[in-house]
Amino acid sequence: MIKKTFLLAAISLVSGATFAADNGLDQYGLSLSGSVALTSDYRFRGITQAENDPAIQGSFTLAHNSGLYFSAFASNVKVGNASMELDPQIGYTTPLQLGSIKPTLDVGVVYYNYPSESDANSPEFYGKLTFADVLASGDSLLTNVNYTPDFWGKEGPNGWNFTLGYSVPFADTGFGGVASVGYTKVDEDDFFGGGNDDYVDWKVGVNYNVKSVEGLTAELAAVGTNIDTDGMTSSEKRAVDTGAVFTLTKTF
Repeated sequence: MIKKTFLLAAISLVSGATFAADNGLDQYGLSLSGSVALTSDYRFRGITQAENDPAIQGSFTLAHNSGLYFSAFASNVKVGNASMELDPQIGYTTPLQLGSIKPTLDVGVVYYNYPSESDANSPEFYGKLTFADVLASGDSLLTNVNYTPDFWGKEGPNGWNFTLGYSVPFADTGFGGVASVGYTKVDEDDFFGGGNDDYVDWKVGVNYNVKSVEGLTAELAAVGTNIDTDGMTSSEKRAVDTGAVFTLTKTF
């Protein structure tokens, strides 16, 4: 019942955003966009957030033509006692001119919020550079640096994440490829077990834009980490081992 209620709320949210966008927000330099997604496993930087169970997710973004934007993301989770994640985010984006290269800069802060597990709440500051048409027409290269003073909750260690991502369409077939690799490090020994204070995560997959339904995308990807699983239970191992993740996303 919780998941069904959340799905209806997410659909109402993004549908309402679309309706509002069609009723005059552009005269104030504002635009609204959103999405609803169903995924077989909510993986965040390679680690499951839902004990390898499916998740229903929704997001929306209110953007001003100055570059300032506000976003919110919601998903069902299984993090401690939390069953839902609701993350507000504020940022600023602007194009840059670096000689013949014209990347887009995106900086801001996101607050990872778990309404029924407040000890897991934490802010994270980020900076991203996105490059278009790097190796092929329509492709995108993303680099980002993220920092949090409270990794995975209140009074947690400082944490850093560095991620490199790439996406490319396969000509005009509707198919495309996605790949990313990330590195996460915290200033606390043995935080990830096995004496490790860091780990690497990765993702490799293919997606397909469903031509008969505007804004609908299907993706199948392998997602995993190099976290040492010695001594872990089978469920703990599945949380960080490489697994297949299937996601359907509808944007508005």
